[in-house]
Amino acid sequence: MKQVFITAICLFIICEVFPCDKCGNYNNDDFQITGVSVQHNPGIGATVWEIKVKGSAGKTTPAPAGQLNGAPVLGYVFPTSLQPADVGFSHTEGIVALALTSHPDFDDTPLWDESVDGTYDNDGIIWHPHWVVLTEDKRVDGGLAVKQFSPGDSSVKLPPTNPGMPMYMDSPGYQVVTKGNLIRVIVPDYRISNKTDFSFDGVTAYMQVNTGAGKGHGSSDMPMLGVYKVYAVASGNLSLPYRVQK
Repeated sequence: MKQVFITAICLFIICEVFPCDKCGNYNNDDFQITGVSVQHNPGIGATVWEIKVKGSAGKTTPAPAGQLNGAPVLGYVFPTSLQPADVGFSHTEGIVALALTSHPDFDDTPLWDESVDGTYDNDGIIWHPHWVVLTEDKRVDGGLAVKQFSPGDSSVKLPPTNPGMPMYMDSPGYQVVTKGNLIRVIVPDYRISNKTDFSFDGVTAYMQVNTGAGKGHGSSDMPMLGVYKVYAVASGNLSLPYRVQK
């Protein structure tokens, strides 16, 4: 599955054969990666994940679509070699990724009040983390999507912090900080089954929501959350060459 994932990304980066009318609006230095790292700090029992960009990390956020269907999502993403069970999912095929996202049209972190205003459902534009399982999906321009499942499938296990969508997605509530050209997230060791030796990469991307209403990107045969444009890949080929620094 890892090789399929890499092939899908590489083909898209090289060929760019699929159009995306909104993707170019965000293709700027804020999403051009110059470095990526994950460092383990045993003193606090956590890993510190960072993506460095040419511009200002997190400064660019999506323009709202005004509705959920077709809502834009921007992301700084860490594809990893972690297994789904390491982050609380049941076993499934795919690539476990930690995605730091911004999307003004909806809030999918119902347990967390990122803006600290006493309201829990108005924080989607603030950069926040998700665990997702990514799979190849040729229906979307970027060739990837968050893996879905049938609602009510009793064989699927999600962490209790999941946002209640029929996808392999969690809203873990980790602290995300943007400062200058860095975006950083802190992940406690026990939230990744104490795994501190894994490989990873860094990606910036444009994603889009589909609710199954309408035609084209809004039709029912499109994924609920697909990747439509990859702006940068830290390694250049998504080979997950980086390792956790001790």
